[in-house]
Amino acid sequence: MQSQHIMRSFDEELRLLTNQIGGMGGYAERMVEQAVAALVSGDAALAKKVIEDDAFLDEKEREIGEKAVIIIAKRQPMAGDLREIVGAIRISGDLERIGDLGKNIAKRVAAVTEARQPTRLFRGLSALSDLALTQLKEVLDAYASHSADKISFVRDRDEEIDAMYTSLFRELLTYMMEDPRNITACTHLVFCAKNIERIGDHATNIAETVYHIVTGTVLPPERPKEDKSHKIVAPTQQED
Repeated sequence: MQSQHIMRSFDEELRLLTNQIGGMGGYAERMVEQAVAALVSGDAALAKKVIEDDAFLDEKEREIGEKAVIIIAKRQPMAGDLREIVGAIRISGDLERIGDLGKNIAKRVAAVTEARQPTRLFRGLSALSDLALTQLKEVLDAYASHSADKISFVRDRDEEIDAMYTSLFRELLTYMMEDPRNITACTHLVFCAKNIERIGDHATNIAETVYHIVTGTVLPPERPKEDKSHKIVAPTQQED
């Protein structure tokens, strides 16, 4: 009877940890959505809210880490249970970094708003954000359901995010070359786009952690982890 009570208590602790990760994930999603919305609309008040909200994610990561250490010390879990706890620590770290990236986007709203850019550039950023956030939502759903069925598809989408980022980088570079007055705002937009691309990378990290939690094995290493923006160079003028 005592053993059954201990097991129920342990299961409850694991469920609480899972629920905390879910709550943290939802909060990180909202931060990024609001940061991009503030960027597109030039909403300084919303950007300020995102910046302030980052402290909550920092605190949740600390709470999850402390709770996980206590569970390990008290329960001395093995195999799948240990993967679950260590995985929660890793996922909370990725979610905290996603919050940091959202905050960084929000901090650039004021600089971009000073010189509004063409709508098409913001459409590109919004599309990139939608893709990255869809990837994050799917992998958090996989974590909540402990399902590895769609993990490979989530990870493969990272290549699509990289390709979209590279295209947006090229467009912003061209726009800066057309008019030097665009350089400041477009440079901030390049950093915003890179932050969104990095959110996709963190979602992919979470996907790999979830796969390991569920299966006890590691996904194959065939993961495209880089964008192609480093290969883009500004064309030089040809002399007559």
